[in-house]
Amino acid sequence: MKATIERTNLLRCLSHVQSVVERRNTIPILSNVLIEASGDGRVTVTATDLDLQVVESLDAASVEDAGSITVSAHLLFDIARKLPDGSQVSLETADNRMAVKAGRSRFSLPTLPRDDFPMIVEGDLPTSFELPAKTLAEMIDRTRFAISTEETRYYLNGIFLHVADDDGGVLKAAATDGHRLARFTLARPAGAEGMPDAIIPRKAVAELRKLLEESMDGNVQLDLSASKVRFTLGGEGGVVLTSKLIDGTFPDYSRVIPTGNDKLLKIDPKTFFAGVDRVATIATEKTRAVKMGLDNDKVTLTVTSPDNGTASEEVPAEYSSDGFEIGFNAGYLKDILGQIEGDSVELHLADAGAPTLIRKDDSSPALYVLMPMRV
Repeated sequence: MKATIERTNLLRCLSHVQSVVERRNTIPILSNVLIEASGDGRVTVTATDLDLQVVESLDAASVEDAGSITVSAHLLFDIARKLPDGSQVSLETADNRMAVKAGRSRFSLPTLPRDDFPMIVEGDLPTSFELPAKTLAEMIDRTRFAISTEETRYYLNGIFLHVADDDGGVLKAAATDGHRLARFTLARPAGAEGMPDAIIPRKAVAELRKLLEESMDGNVQLDLSASKVRFTLGGEGGVVLTSKLIDGTFPDYSRVIPTGNDKLLKIDPKTFFAGVDRVATIATEKTRAVKMGLDNDKVTLTVTSPDNGTASEEVPAEYSSDGFEIGFNAGYLKDILGQIEGDSVELHLADAGAPTLIRKDDSSPALYVLMPMRV
């Protein structure tokens, strides 16, 4: 194989694929990326960790010899990063080595044969539909902070994507860690009818979100089966991310979404966030709770720490129900408030022991549920 690639193109491509590759691998080939050069001047780069695979195609300046080889992902990425801007990078293989040349720089890297490189077999992906990249990015941003990191409840370690027949058909994304729930709803795209439930793993969500950053103007095609999902960004010759889905059953989260919370608090999310952030300064790991005292048109935030003393702050709000006190984990509350854009957020409360529903308003696609803490 011999190909010459513009350094900017090579670096952009490697930056996309190398983050899939784990730094420590017991299987040497998994530390490598597969580089394939074809006679029509295209170079395809593939990386995998056996659960997730990213394939990206790019135009080479020239391909003199078609062929394929695998080489260390992080090493090639680090080399490309340090090469001079605008340089042409020549990749040539011979005798189990890859020669990398650019300007006056010369590198000779060890390689492994292409035949040893594992590819994810996609099989049949019967469900296929498109979403605008911006919508998919918002769906991820509004839910992924609630993904659980507890390995024992592995079925919560991702975003749950499913369709429902409410309002003429919707697509919902949900994530929960048992303490909080985030859900994002949009009209069901054409082709998503009868889609199998899918739990997209945390790592695949993170890699997809990075890739979306550079293709916000286009659409993303989703193809999925009960066990795998494939995202195609940038159309033909773009980036293709394929991931295994989490093999488990996501709990029926709709049961924890309260429907009868009759106490309504309206407040400016930025002011509220800043107030919670300030009083939580004295909170320790043991006392992450912030107590909210609700009175007519104000909320009193209090944190009491046996080690660091107490803090309180009054925040103006719209509230006209009976006064009471409720406690929340300050970090979780801030995570949710950070998702709300605009100058008002609604908190639908019932009592100190019941889950609270949080949303921008009743037409917002995003909805959050937060479990209270004892304070």
